Amino acid sequence: MPHIHERAFVVRHYECDAYGHVNHANYLRYMQEAAYSASAAAGYDMQRLFAMNRIWLVRETDITYHEPLVYGDTVVVKTYVQDFRRVRSRRAYELRKAVSGAMVATATTDWVFLDRETHRPATIPDEITQAFFPEGVPASGKRRDHFPEPPAPPPDVFTMQRMVEWRDLDPAQHVNNSNYLVYLEEAGVRAAAVHGWPMSRLLAENMGVVARNYRIDYVQQALFGDELAVATWVSDMKRSTALRHYTIHRIEDGALMAQARALWVCVFLDSGKPRRIPADFSADFAPNSVT
Repeated sequence: MPHIHERAFVVRHYECDAYGHVNHANYLRYMQEAAYSASAAAGYDMQRLFAMNRIWLVRETDITYHEPLVYGDTVVVKTYVQDFRRVRSRRAYELRKAVSGAMVATATTDWVFLDRETHRPATIPDEITQAFFPEGVPASGKRRDHFPEPPAPPPDVFTMQRMVEWRDLDPAQHVNNSNYLVYLEEAGVRAAAVHGWPMSRLLAENMGVVARNYRIDYVQQALFGDELAVATWVSDMKRSTALRHYTIHRIEDGALMAQARALWVCVFLDSGKPRRIPADFSADFAPNSVT
């Protein structure tokens, strides 16, 4: 059995968005803090890792949102390591409301073990694998699936530019993994406004577009001062759902920094229940969509 760790967080007001729900990116922040706590509980806190000249960085995130959190809720994050590979480890998460026990999100992250100075992958020592699997390391873990190839973007792909600001960085001196999701959501909101659906119109029509799943592939580390191009387009628009695809490139050299895919659901804001995507919404987004 793996080492299982739980940590509770009380939702603070500033973690909620304009819908009154915890913003999608903040779930990733809860997960990251829970992972650090779990590592410390297993004997590998930040100080010990730094003494080893090692750090863990997120390589990929896959999160599914089941139920929104609101201000004042207490969420309990249960986390455990699913497997270890030579330089990577997959960690699973279950996020539940403390009072009702309702599942609010499930997720996995792939972490990569790096040399703290060079940021090159480093072999995970046996002592770490044994600390997280006291009863023995499993023979093999779940096979890694490659990030799904997105459809080619349409001619009207939406692109926004964003410079990495000081506030976007974490102590590793690169953009924190949760802040990539902030970039993605901002691109989606701007794309909606460009196509005639600003937030004011969505609110007036009792309509929300909320994420049910995000899968983010972190390819390179974005650094302070990098100028980024965040591109997004839509595919597979159905009765009440659509896939939105994203890429983040560094403008200076065109390097791919991250790519992502989100499953979005159209809902009634007052009830949170799915609703049919309006015909005029589909028509307005047609130039930004592929079949």
